[in-house]
Amino acid sequence: MISSTSSSRAAADATTDAASGSPQTDRPGTIIAVHLSYASRADERGRRPAAPSYFLKPSGSVATGEAEVERPAGTELLAFEGEIALIVGATTRRVRAEDAWDHIAAVTAADDWGLYDLRSADKGSNLRNKGRDGYTSLAAGRIDAATVSPDSLRLRTWKNGALVQEDTSAAMIFTLPRLVADLSQHLTLEPGDVILTGTPAGASVAEPGDTIEVEVDAPDADGAPSSGRAVSHVVEGPGDFDPALGLTPAVDDRQREEAWGSREKAGLPPEDAAGAAPDTAPYTAPGTLTPRLKEKLQRAPVAGLAQEMRRRGFDTVTLDGLRGDTPGATMVGTARTLRFVPLRPDLFSAHGGGHNAQKRAFDAVEADEVVVIEARGERGAGTLGDILALRAKARGAAGVVTDGCVRDAAAVGAVDLPVFSQGAHPAVLGRRHVPWDTDVTISCGGATVQPGDVIVGDDDGVIVIPPSLADEVVDAVLAKEDADAWVAGRIAEGHPIDGLFPMNSAWRERFEAESAARRGDADG
Repeated sequence: MISSTSSSRAAADATTDAASGSPQTDRPGTIIAVHLSYASRADERGRRPAAPSYFLKPSGSVATGEAEVERPAGTELLAFEGEIALIVGATTRRVRAEDAWDHIAAVTAADDWGLYDLRSADKGSNLRNKGRDGYTSLAAGRIDAATVSPDSLRLRTWKNGALVQEDTSAAMIFTLPRLVADLSQHLTLEPGDVILTGTPAGASVAEPGDTIEVEVDAPDADGAPSSGRAVSHVVEGPGDFDPALGLTPAVDDRQREEAWGSREKAGLPPEDAAGAAPDTAPYTAPGTLTPRLKEKLQRAPVAGLAQEMRRRGFDTVTLDGLRGDTPGATMVGTARTLRFVPLRPDLFSAHGGGHNAQKRAFDAVEADEVVVIEARGERGAGTLGDILALRAKARGAAGVVTDGCVRDAAAVGAVDLPVFSQGAHPAVLGRRHVPWDTDVTISCGGATVQPGDVIVGDDDGVIVIPPSLADEVVDAVLAKEDADAWVAGRIAEGHPIDGLFPMNSAWRERFEAESAARRGDADG
């Protein structure tokens, strides 16, 4: 059902193209872009999202038909992404997926340009790297959405005449109607708004002198309608970024790999300096730790969690050698990882200054997340101090875990943030470490930690739990805690331990009967 809600912005800004009958999109009110949405792109990136995620682009980034796109002087990673663009045709709020396609007026081709040199500066917003003038290329033609099926669209991209991307909407992880319906449960879509639906494998880097063309068509529909091509000619633009005003371009090998599409295409060696395969672990978006799961984990002791994990064959999930810097502190959150590598002066010169990986991690940590630091068990330098602890606290972090040491220990302890470490050390991290990368699989305290893993800490130490096991494990722990508390009550009454701990069948029957009675009283 199409909403009848009126919109002054739609009336003012979403005029109608007389030829196609669809809203014009030279200056759409809102441009919404999807992150990963194609199976081929997910396979290329090595991570597959469980649900769609989005970002916004400014309307001033639109260029229609054939236009120039600038790569600022001094930058290297201008990346093209051919995409199917949906043009909203009616005010849309809270529609079902089965009705969502009726709210789309037209389909066209898009190129969602991004300057990966500014990606780290964005901290996830994509404003600087994807919001620049001309960084949303749209084809001039429109396909009437009513004449095509949402799963019958084909997307193709050419670089200097060579086909580099080809995929179909049928191969998307999330269907086009689902994307529209999902967005509509969070915000009102208005006529003329544009939804960029993500790119398949093959997106890569363009340089000045290159021409990128993107086309969407429906080859199996009547008349094989096509959007025509969005044509972008890459030119060099000014690169006069002023560091006094804000963050400026910076690249590393991880950005090169993601911009080009692979380490091989980026001209990088297949393995990192440590000889390990490049890390492609996914970052698990917030949402794994539901309020109910968090509440249960806050009641579960780490010792009990460790026992239940061992029952399931997980013997290396405790972060050994770490203790809470404040007695009695407890911590529950999901991992936001940070990796240090051993000090090498040339690498520290390149990676240790500016907005380095350490600072990026503490600037990006979210509520209910724990910054987990791989410091290789090195006790000869600090890995954080009071300023970073204050930043984590201000961001709502659940805590910090490091298998190194803490500097400014008294000041960190006063921040009221759970911190687990190997103790205090006065030296700065540059004595032993180079801050290297974030949101990758790490080793901390002898345990493997992936971004999004569940982290729990108390006076007994810290444990990491795969998100898929967290509910099962904590329920088993709480059930055992309940049984142990009941047994302790019987011991206090004077009953002997034999047959009671562990409970024999008679005691177990009594315990279960009393537990059922308590649940019945609570339900009543």
